[in-house]
Amino acid sequence: MRLVIAEKPSVAAAIAPVIGATTRKDGYYEGNGNYVSWCFGHLIGQALPDDYGEQWAGKWSFDMLPMIPNVWKYNVIDDKGVRQQFLILKKLMLDSSVTEIVCATDADREGELIFRYVYRLAGCKKPVLRLWTSSLEESAIRKAFADMKPGSAYNALYRAGESRDKADWLIGMNGTRLFTVRYGGKETLHLGRVKTPTLAMVVQRDYEIAHFVKQKFFTVLLDCGSFTAESERIDEESKAAAITSACSGQTAVLADLKKEIKSINPPELFRLTTLQQTANEHFGYTAKQTLDAAQKLYEAKLITYPRTVSKYITDDMAESTLHVIGRVFEKYPQFGQKQTINIKRCINNAKVVGHPAILPTKKITPADLTQLSEPQQNILCLVAARLILATAEVHKYEAVKATVRCAGTDFTAHGKTVKENGWKALEANVIAALKSKASEDEKEGSEEKALPDLNQGQAFTNVKTEKAEHWTTPPRPFTDATLLAAMERAGNSEYDDETEKKGLGTPATRAAIIDSLVKDEYIQRKGKQITATPKGVNLIAVVPDEVKSPKMTVEWEIQLQQIEHGMGDANAFMENITSYVREMCAKYGTVDTSVSFERQAVGKCPHCGKNIMKGQYGFYCTGKCGMYLAKVYGKTLTEKQLEKLLSGKEVSFTVDGKKTIVMPEAVEHTFNGKTSWQWKTRRG
Repeated sequence: MRLVIAEKPSVAAAIAPVIGATTRKDGYYEGNGNYVSWCFGHLIGQALPDDYGEQWAGKWSFDMLPMIPNVWKYNVIDDKGVRQQFLILKKLMLDSSVTEIVCATDADREGELIFRYVYRLAGCKKPVLRLWTSSLEESAIRKAFADMKPGSAYNALYRAGESRDKADWLIGMNGTRLFTVRYGGKETLHLGRVKTPTLAMVVQRDYEIAHFVKQKFFTVLLDCGSFTAESERIDEESKAAAITSACSGQTAVLADLKKEIKSINPPELFRLTTLQQTANEHFGYTAKQTLDAAQKLYEAKLITYPRTVSKYITDDMAESTLHVIGRVFEKYPQFGQKQTINIKRCINNAKVVGHPAILPTKKITPADLTQLSEPQQNILCLVAARLILATAEVHKYEAVKATVRCAGTDFTAHGKTVKENGWKALEANVIAALKSKASEDEKEGSEEKALPDLNQGQAFTNVKTEKAEHWTTPPRPFTDATLLAAMERAGNSEYDDETEKKGLGTPATRAAIIDSLVKDEYIQRKGKQITATPKGVNLIAVVPDEVKSPKMTVEWEIQLQQIEHGMGDANAFMENITSYVREMCAKYGTVDTSVSFERQAVGKCPHCGKNIMKGQYGFYCTGKCGMYLAKVYGKTLTEKQLEKLLSGKEVSFTVDGKKTIVMPEAVEHTFNGKTSWQWKTRRG
């Protein structure tokens, strides 16, 4: 008998009928000389410090650190269903009738790790073959079974996964205990190899927004009759006013006219990160929501493997991809008519790492898409749309830049004329089909209009001028889309173009990192926006730079990638990690009383009675009741005034020439249809 082990029940259900295992048993399928069973994702996890005995059990002190296991321990995850499934797998693996094991977990680093941990903890020694596929379509599964390699061919992949797992344990467990004890032990401070640098980026972005000082600047608009030109940025209002006055009613001359044919290439095929970013922009989905929906579509055989880092396909996929494009237009007639297809742009064998880009499969034709959840329908629509856009022709246009000179000042006007619409002809249909929820400022800016026919040296008499006022804008808060991009780019500037860069985490783990920070209450979501909580701000304020900087974590990710490719030394990597942990524990293994994590309430909310706490950006109600504490009649309250109000005393000041008394009670206030609670006031 042959035992095939998949990562999830749904994947096992896809594989089993292909190889004739059609009889359902308790925890597996059987038939045609095969058993097909499954994991539930991770069945086995790293043991906790308490599981290592008295040396670490129940202890949170400096003398127990660093915790570096001599022999690593692993446990079945503490869940009844997980334990039961592991016992089924173990029984099948050790069954004397089973002579061969097939690892059919997801074809990536984590999938390899899931299988190896089960294989090892079960005490299995039987030969292993590796099933590697990017699609769960029947033809792809049959081909993958025909092309299986010995499990040993993927030892480097396993070593990379195991090294990542051990490194995360060493830094997470030691760092959490070290800094929790260092700062009094009143609140557990959760640190992580990837989590902490990611949190630091969010905290830094919030700081830049909170401390941004907007600056006014000006431009001068020159109305030439059939078009308007604009000056460069002017910081001094008096200078802008002088130019406005000097040019008004004068004659302007077209000093320079440049015309250039430009091209905009189609968007690239999706990899996981770009799919998550696009889904967040269009639908507001979190990274995890997108990954979950994509995984379901993969298991339903409607898209190819989603956890890919590749944005290309291989040349042997050209014919089948062309066939799928035809099916996409049949399934989604709202995308418009099929145009000239350029599949070559999407082919690059050298840049397909493990799995090709995410594509729809031919199964979309018979599929009843109404049976899918709304997120699954939307993600499938995105993937299908991206395929037809990516294989369409380039968009070409003539860009015109006109420089108009008046009274010694240059003004510019830009215009464009479409020459070949290419993929842009499909884009409007696609956007409409997606029913995108992206806000206007997140979409591409409005198209530039064509300028009238102009000739160099042409004069424009009696021009009109207008001074325009502008303000600099602060950085935007992170969203899932922009935070994923920041994680991917983190630390990349430190390396040359030849180095394969990894950023923070991997495409498959970044969604879980973000959700973990939310769960630990270090960051929060407000609509699409992701911001740090006071708890997250406080953590980043006390951990040292080397712990929160992405530089070292990115270096480790690059080393893990090298191990995965068989070009790195896992033992050397782990020696570096353990040395780092020892140094960290030695350097910070003392109590620091300068910062306390035992937060004290500064008063009670006058509306809901919950505690009012002071965060980095001001006071806030822990009850999140909507009490507005910061301003009264547009005047920002000082810290002393707020503290006085929270102690039950009145404060007073003058607003618009009237004395205003603010009382320590709350009243309901409605403005523009929105209700909030504010301080009660009287004026006179």
